[in-house]
Amino acid sequence: MDAIYTFFLVGGSLMALSILASRLSSMMGVPLLLIFLGLGMLAGEEGLLGVEFDDYTMAFTIGHLALAMILLDGGLRTRLKTFRVGFRPALSLATFGVFITSAIVGVISMWVFDLSLVQGLLVGAIVGSTDAAAVFSMLSGRGVNLNERVGATLEIESGTNDPMAIFLTLMLVELLVGDIGGIGETLLFFISQFGIGLVVGIGGGWLSAKLLRWLDLAPGLYAMLALALGFSVFGLTSVLGGSGFLAIYLAGLMIGNQPGRHLNFILPVHDGLAWLSQIGLFLVLGLLVTPSQLWDVALPAGLVALALIFVARPLAVLITIKPFFKFRWRETFFIAWVGLRGAVPIVLAIFPLIGGVENASLYFNVAFAVVLMSLLIQGGSLTFMARWLKVEVPVGTTPNRRGPLGIMPENDFEMFVYVVENEDLEDVPIRLLRFPSGALISALFRNHVMLHPKGSTRLKLDDVICVIGRTEDLVALNRLFNGDAKLKQERAFFGTFTLDGEAQMQDIAQAYGLTLSPGEQDMTLAEFISLRVGGHPVVGDDVDWHGIHWVVSEMEGGNITRVGLRLY
Repeated sequence: MDAIYTFFLVGGSLMALSILASRLSSMMGVPLLLIFLGLGMLAGEEGLLGVEFDDYTMAFTIGHLALAMILLDGGLRTRLKTFRVGFRPALSLATFGVFITSAIVGVISMWVFDLSLVQGLLVGAIVGSTDAAAVFSMLSGRGVNLNERVGATLEIESGTNDPMAIFLTLMLVELLVGDIGGIGETLLFFISQFGIGLVVGIGGGWLSAKLLRWLDLAPGLYAMLALALGFSVFGLTSVLGGSGFLAIYLAGLMIGNQPGRHLNFILPVHDGLAWLSQIGLFLVLGLLVTPSQLWDVALPAGLVALALIFVARPLAVLITIKPFFKFRWRETFFIAWVGLRGAVPIVLAIFPLIGGVENASLYFNVAFAVVLMSLLIQGGSLTFMARWLKVEVPVGTTPNRRGPLGIMPENDFEMFVYVVENEDLEDVPIRLLRFPSGALISALFRNHVMLHPKGSTRLKLDDVICVIGRTEDLVALNRLFNGDAKLKQERAFFGTFTLDGEAQMQDIAQAYGLTLSPGEQDMTLAEFISLRVGGHPVVGDDVDWHGIHWVVSEMEGGNITRVGLRLY
C-alpha cells in the first residue's frame, strides 16, 4: 500500500515540477522537452530520488499511448488548407528523406562504433525520423510564427514519417535476429504500413467526425469520445498491419476540419492531454536511461548526432525537396535545421531490446544521446535561426478569445473578443468604424463595467469589445484592431503601405515607371507575384523587382489579397 502512495507522491511531484519548469524554458530559452528529460534523469536510479525503472515493455507501451495522443492533437490542429502547400514536400521528406538520412547516419555509425553495416544502418533507422512531439512543442511553444509553406511542411512531415522509420527499424531488427522474410513479404509490409494507415485513418476519421457532429452530448463527453475513436482507429490500423501513428494523425485531421460546436469542447481538453502525454513520456524515458552508461558512449554518439544535424539531414532535405519544390534557399536551410529528434527515436530504440538484438543497450543509449543533442542544438537555436533565415512572419492581432455560438449548423456565427490597443481608435465613434458587413459589436467593457454600445459611443484604449461575426470577417477585424506595436512590426516587414491583389500590373507599371514583358501586361498583381514565387504563394513570400521589395501581406482562400511594398 505504501508503494502506491509513494508512486502518487513521486509522480505528482515530478509532474508539478515539469509544469512549473515551463517558465524556466520561456525565460532561459531551454527547450521544454529537454527539461522533462532532465527531470526524469534526476529522479532515476543514479539521480537524487534513486527511482529504479528498467521495464522496457512498459516504457514501450507508454510511448505508444503518449505518441498516439500527441499525434491526434496535432492532427486536430492542422488545417486542411495547409496541405495545399505542405503535403507533397512533407511526404517526400517523410519517405525518401527518412531513408536517405538513415542511410547516411548508418554508414557513419558503422565507422564510429566499429559495427557491421546492418548494425550501423539500424542506428540510422532509429534516429532517422523527426519527432511530432518535439516539432509540435517547439513550433507552438517558442513564439515562432513561420510562414505557412515552411510550418506546414515541418508539421506534416513529423506527423507522417513514423511509418518509414518503423519499417526500416523492424526490418533491420529481423535481419539481425535472423527472422527476416523474403523481398515480397518485406515489400508488402512496407506498402501495408502506409496504405492501411492512409485508408483507415482517413475513413475512420471521416466517420468519427460525422458522428461527433451529429451526436448531442454533454460538453465534457465530446473530447473523451474523440479520444476513444482516435485510439480505436490506432488499434484497428495496427491490428490490420498498418501504421497506427499515421492513421491517428489523419483521423485527428479529419475530425479537426469538420466544423461544428463539438470542436469548441474537444480542442481545449486535447491540448491538456497532449501536454500530459509529452510530460509523462519524457519523464518515463528520462527514468529509463542510466547516465553512467550514457557517458560511456557520449563521444562517439556525439559525433553521430553532429553528423545527423550538419550532414545527413541537410543532404536529405536538399535531395528530396529542393529540386522538385519551389522553396527558397533560406527556407530549405531552415527545414534542414529543424530536423528535431525526440521521443520517437528513443521508443524505436526499445525495439532491439525487446527483439533480443545483441548489444541492444548501445542503440538505446546512442538514440538518447542524439535526442539530447538535437533538442539542445537545434531546439535551443530555433528562434534565432527562424529570424536569421527570415522564414518568420509577424504575428498580427487576433481575437483574445473566440468561440462559436452554436446557432448555425454550417458557417456558424462566432463571438470574437478584442482589446482596443490601436491608438488610431482612441475617441472614435463606433459608427465610423469600417466593420465588415454582417459583423456587429454586441457588448463593450470599460474598467470592468459593461456598457451598451451605440453608434455615438466613443472608444477608449483598453476597452474590451465583443464582436459577433463569421470566420471570413476575421481578416478585416484583425486589421481594424491591430495594436500599434504589432502594426509597426508589420509595416517594417511588409512595407509602409499595401496594394490590392486585384490591381492591374499595367497601372502599377505606369505609376512606378516599370517595364513589363508582353505576357505580364494583362496580369493582376496577385497573378504576377504568384508566378514569380512559383505558384502556391503564402504570407511572407517576397519578390525583388525593379528596386522594389514586394511582400505578400494578406491571403484569403489561397489567393493573394494584399501586397506590401518596400522601396530599397
